[in-house]
Amino acid sequence: MTTITFSPFLLLIISICAEVFGTMSLGKSSGFHHIGWGLVALILYGISFWFLSKVVTAMPIAVAYAIWAGLGNVFTVLLAWMLFSQVPSLGTIAGISLIVLGVLVLQFFGVSH
Repeated sequence: MTTITFSPFLLLIISICAEVFGTMSLGKSSGFHHIGWGLVALILYGISFWFLSKVVTAMPIAVAYAIWAGLGNVFTVLLAWMLFSQVPSLGTIAGISLIVLGVLVLQFFGVSH
């Protein structure tokens, strides 16, 4: 039997996408007023954490979580802008930029591989 292995970065991207779309679904649920969207959000969060749990077996948890949270924030802000007309303020853009910078520093200088 052949075992198929996937890159931890591919699994991390899948996890991030599930988390971001889960968050968008949570927004569509209007505080779980629309239960279908709320259930979609919960399922996607579960999928996201399952993939993240696989990622942390192959890379340091500090790096995996920083990338997951940082890119999740960036994509959430972008999608909220496109889907919900939530225009990011200059402060939001600055904050997201600092998060991305922090992820890069952690990735390249922070945790030994």
